[in-house]
Amino acid sequence: MAFSPLISADVLQYNLDQGQDVMILDCRASLTDANAGRRAWQNAHLPQSQYFDLHRDMASEDSSQGRFPLPIKETFTKRLQSFGITSSQAIVLLDDAGGTLAAARAWWLLYIWAGHPNVKILDGGLVAWRSIGGQLVDSSAKITQASCDVSAVSDWTPSYNNNQLISAEEIIARPDLRLTDARSFDRFTGKHEPLDSVAGHIPGADCRPSAFNLTNDGYFKSSKQLRQELTHRVSEVVYCGGGVAACHTIFCYYIAGLPIPKLYIGSWSHWIRDKTRPIIRTTTTESDPENMQREAKS
Repeated sequence: MAFSPLISADVLQYNLDQGQDVMILDCRASLTDANAGRRAWQNAHLPQSQYFDLHRDMASEDSSQGRFPLPIKETFTKRLQSFGITSSQAIVLLDDAGGTLAAARAWWLLYIWAGHPNVKILDGGLVAWRSIGGQLVDSSAKITQASCDVSAVSDWTPSYNNNQLISAEEIIARPDLRLTDARSFDRFTGKHEPLDSVAGHIPGADCRPSAFNLTNDGYFKSSKQLRQELTHRVSEVVYCGGGVAACHTIFCYYIAGLPIPKLYIGSWSHWIRDKTRPIIRTTTTESDPENMQREAKS
């Protein structure tokens, strides 16, 4: 593909040294502590980076729609404008978990949903930046929503597209859909559920943990390897616990040059809010990690 959605730490450093117009958004987050990501950004972050909050910027407060519901368009637009984002600049996203928390969620919102033409994820994230000796700075900002610099506010208006979203009702009405669950195998089977009140998975789904998208050192696998692995179970819909890890897998479909699956953004945390929706708990499945690793190597 002509445009790569990944950027290396070396290239990012070069672009910054050359004074190129790059917007860096730090997406570090914790699923259980809404302030952890901002604290981490406060303590050490890339120069010029701004904090993009999973809990407050990338989701609305409508808890009935799952753990991290789709943001309200008007609110999200104002937040992006407050960063000073324009359509002509590159946006680079990073976290400290290989994109799973929550750089890939930000990529999906900015590129797929809001239609920004140039959004990249820093491959390897903060670890990669540190590995090249990249500069980190701290901040005295309070752990609250940062106030906007009025002079930096842009007038960029996203072109929102809901076509890559799918609802629970559509999933129920289409039992033929191929679903991928991006959570861990233990959560998929219901053996261990640390976040939601009900364990299990959506009937008909296969499990491919988002961690399988990365190498052992936390970088994205090559587009060739991802294509080989993902074509074993080409999916039409991806979900996870709250619509975060699923974006990581969708991003990898994009890297691999495969058709991009739709996102069930409410995911499991929304599915279980209606007790009439079917669920499956199992301790054995064809989608166990050993089988998936064998498929990846075949």
